Amino acid sequence: MKVILTGDRPTGKLHLGHYVGSLRKRLEMQDKDDYEKMYVMVADAQALTDNFDNPKKVRDNVKEIVLDYLACGINPEKVTIFIQSMIPELTEYTFYYLNLVTLSRLERNPTVKSELQQKDFNKSIPVGFLCYPVSQAADITLFGATDVPVGDDQLPMIEQTNEIVRKFNSIYGETLTECKAILPDNEKAFRLPGIDGKNKMSKSLGNCIYLADDEKTLYEKVMKMYTDPNHININDPGKIESNMVFTYLDVFATDEYFSKYLEEFKNLDELKKAYQKGGVGDVKIKKFLYNVLNEILTPIRKRRQELEENMDYVYEILQKGTNEARVVAKKNLEKFKKAMQIDYFN
Repeated sequence: MKVILTGDRPTGKLHLGHYVGSLRKRLEMQDKDDYEKMYVMVADAQALTDNFDNPKKVRDNVKEIVLDYLACGINPEKVTIFIQSMIPELTEYTFYYLNLVTLSRLERNPTVKSELQQKDFNKSIPVGFLCYPVSQAADITLFGATDVPVGDDQLPMIEQTNEIVRKFNSIYGETLTECKAILPDNEKAFRLPGIDGKNKMSKSLGNCIYLADDEKTLYEKVMKMYTDPNHININDPGKIESNMVFTYLDVFATDEYFSKYLEEFKNLDELKKAYQKGGVGDVKIKKFLYNVLNEILTPIRKRRQELEENMDYVYEILQKGTNEARVVAKKNLEKFKKAMQIDYFN
């Protein structure tokens, strides 16, 4: 049976990129009966690798992440939600894994290279940040995860994890299980760009639409979205390539939304052809996108507000899940250390 593990860094509220990149897949997977266990981790220890001087930011956002999980529909009766730093066994796994990975291999990791460039550490790279792929390998393998829902930017991390698994097993015997990435079904959702059209949606870049955004904020963000700069007049032919409104419509606009909010078109293909021909304005397509996104986000927003009024319940779920994860972690660490022949008193 499958074991599923995924998670997020608590550095801000979750946004639409998280929703299409992995949250929707998690919701789909939790309602199937083909898995043994499903874990969702709040990766606060990993968040501290580049927020070590601002622990309050990480602490405050733990609750924001969990509120987003529950508001989206993550069911604590089916899913174990836990806090990474409360599982000390993860630190021990990471420590031993560091012996199985070279510095040059970590520096070649495409995701790490990209994030190092983005964060502009220069020569002052925290070792913890450089080594976070090793920490992720510990997260996955400690719980025996076989399936990991991720965005495509995390594929190098899955590859790194499986390299560590193979190296460990070759030295200590068949102990660990390799995992596979579970990507979004819609290729357009692999890496949802920000509303500025220049980068992927990122909290640090300030180009996000958050799941918790109210209607006014959502409308303002959609109306600011990058489209075709040469589509000045309604009758001008417009380009859909690199047009963020159409990129988002590709991900979110199924046919039923047209009958509700844009009856003159049957589907997205018709709208695209009309825009490319000329005669459809940017304001019209932006208002349509707003209506689509608002319909998706309204129940999430409402559920989140209800949960915010009962934070004791939220923390109860988080503590219960963390305790459950700790029991599994302790048991699996014993097997791990036995394989390494460092169980001296058993």
